[in-house]
Amino acid sequence: MAEELRWAIIGTGFISNTVAEAIAASPGSRVALVSGRDTGRVAEFAERHRIARTCVGFADAVTDPDIDVVYVGTPNHTHHDVVTAAAAAGKAVLSEKSLTATMATAHELVDAVRDKVFFVEGLMYLAHPVMQRFVDLLSEERTGTVTAVHVRYAADIKSVVNPLGRGTIYNLGCYPVSLLHLIIQSAFGDDLFERRELAGHGTLTPDETIGSATASVRFANGVTATVASTDDYGMAFNVGVLTTTGEVRFATNPWLSTAGDNVIEWLPYDSDVESINVTSDGDAFDHQIRLVERCVAEDRTEALRPSPRLRDSLEIMGFLTEWEAVCLTGHRR
Repeated sequence: MAEELRWAIIGTGFISNTVAEAIAASPGSRVALVSGRDTGRVAEFAERHRIARTCVGFADAVTDPDIDVVYVGTPNHTHHDVVTAAAAAGKAVLSEKSLTATMATAHELVDAVRDKVFFVEGLMYLAHPVMQRFVDLLSEERTGTVTAVHVRYAADIKSVVNPLGRGTIYNLGCYPVSLLHLIIQSAFGDDLFERRELAGHGTLTPDETIGSATASVRFANGVTATVASTDDYGMAFNVGVLTTTGEVRFATNPWLSTAGDNVIEWLPYDSDVESINVTSDGDAFDHQIRLVERCVAEDRTEALRPSPRLRDSLEIMGFLTEWEAVCLTGHRR
């Protein structure tokens, strides 16, 4: 494989623009090709990012012998087809969240890549150094044992979301759910997250998808959690991890971790707040590209935590589909 990774970008939406900029910023990568459904949009994207080669449709892009890594920036209901084709061609793959739109296709996707090619789901924030510091803080004796978790993400993105993406649970809810997953896994090991009881409520959009949703969870060891997301309003976040000795929370948005300062706060019950600053030379997307470069260079087929492994992506997807199902059940009674 070439020392400089040659990427094909599949999809020309707003998130592909962000990833293209992150690839261009890394000396270890370059965008060699862009593919999409619309000839005009593909040409415009290529001109904006100075990409030499284009094609319409993903089949030729993922089989191109001069491509090392495929980035899948298409809507989640198409991820399975594109990733499966890329894996069959032996390409490393970075595919956007959510993993897919159904559990059946999620399992098929994982089966297609497992032990064959490198794959990571694009939960980009997990690659940022602030997340490793967060995990390390939770493991310190002074922060005690996790007792409850509250996570929320709200953003007014309803005008740009694709209704085929199945609504806020998959668009934004994947961020707080994946962080809850990391917290529970870091505190209690790999097996607790799926041993849970989940209740949920949501509001339906005119497209019959969930526009706002909340979930209440009780894990088998008695730890409780609340999760909320909405595509309908605001730009707001909340992360609170209650423990036996205090609370860990984010003062800056963990899902939009930036270059520069990112701040975690430790609030012990018996003393003053401590601010923990993690200064970074890149944002979450920059670190995600570096993650792919490292893993490909090391001939890995999965990322290392805090970034999601295949089993992590499946467990997150299982929560998302369960959450959606209980929300929709309430509307169908």
